[in-house]
Amino acid sequence: MGERLKVSRFARAGLWLAALAAVAAVLAGWGSREGWWHFRVGFSLLKWAAYGAAAAAALSAIGVGATRRGRARGRAAAWLGLAAGLVVAGVPSVQVWTAGRVPPIHDITTDPDHPPVFSAIAPLRGDAANPIDYGGPAVAAQQRKGYPDLGPALLDLPPRRAFDAALAAARDMGWEIVDANPGQGRIEATDTTFWFGFKDDVVIRVAPTETGSRVDVRSLSRAGRSDVGTNAKRIRAFLSRLNRSR
Repeated sequence: MGERLKVSRFARAGLWLAALAAVAAVLAGWGSREGWWHFRVGFSLLKWAAYGAAAAAALSAIGVGATRRGRARGRAAAWLGLAAGLVVAGVPSVQVWTAGRVPPIHDITTDPDHPPVFSAIAPLRGDAANPIDYGGPAVAAQQRKGYPDLGPALLDLPPRRAFDAALAAARDMGWEIVDANPGQGRIEATDTTFWFGFKDDVVIRVAPTETGSRVDVRSLSRAGRSDVGTNAKRIRAFLSRLNRSR
């Protein structure tokens, strides 16, 4: 009867390191969301979690090779560690890659020339790092270059019906409605991101046109120089929902 093979040390170490990296990555966002530490601490923790995950993937890859050649047991652990390491390392890597492909701005609107103005939300942004005033032509130029597709929704609906449709779409998005003023055609809301719990504020403006209504949107992050495309993605999702619901 042959000697029983030991579990590959590389497979075991890779799996444990991948598990630790995954826990660190989750805590990076969760702790920031719960206020345990500043989000920059969370970013630093996430960075080191990615490094650890990359190392875990490398160790697990060696473990995969060892178990495939029959020198040790632990093939399932090696493959699991490899997969987990790649996923944990890949998520922040994709974020970094995306950040390099979008403009480093955090205030996006469908009308850069005359962006909608916040009113009711202004008092709620007392400790926000980013100002509530629009950045002007410099920001508008970066947005037009990075997001040339963004524009208002033109609806063949009277303003009040367009307002109701916009309000329903905002609620469907899961945003916290701060103010809805049909007389002024303005809706203000706050959206909280899932992982780090960032607060981003949204204002929607509904104005009459000759054939119906025009709906403009502005989405502004409270913190961070770059939003990594989050605000533009949010506006696109809202406009898509609005156009489907009318």
